[in-house]
Amino acid sequence: MVSEKVTIKNPSGLHLRPAGILCNKAIMFQSLITFKSGINSVANAKSVLSVLGACVKCGDEIEFVCEGDDEVEALAAMVGAVRDGLGE
Repeated sequence: MVSEKVTIKNPSGLHLRPAGILCNKAIMFQSLITFKSGINSVANAKSVLSVLGACVKCGDEIEFVCEGDDEVEALAAMVGAVRDGLGE
């Protein structure tokens, strides 16, 4: 298991378009990819509804957690996608 925190920079947070981009990136990997936001909120990064349900806003810090055979690559891709702005 590997994890890393990253801050959301998108002005509108994780709305539908960036959530879709995040999910499309996550499904490329076999590992279980989740992220924690808030106190007790855990979202499945491979599910658009789960990502949208996390209600992540601009400036929020989330922590990606990846578990599986390609966890290191998955974590690097997810953190990189967020840092690159998720298409915005």
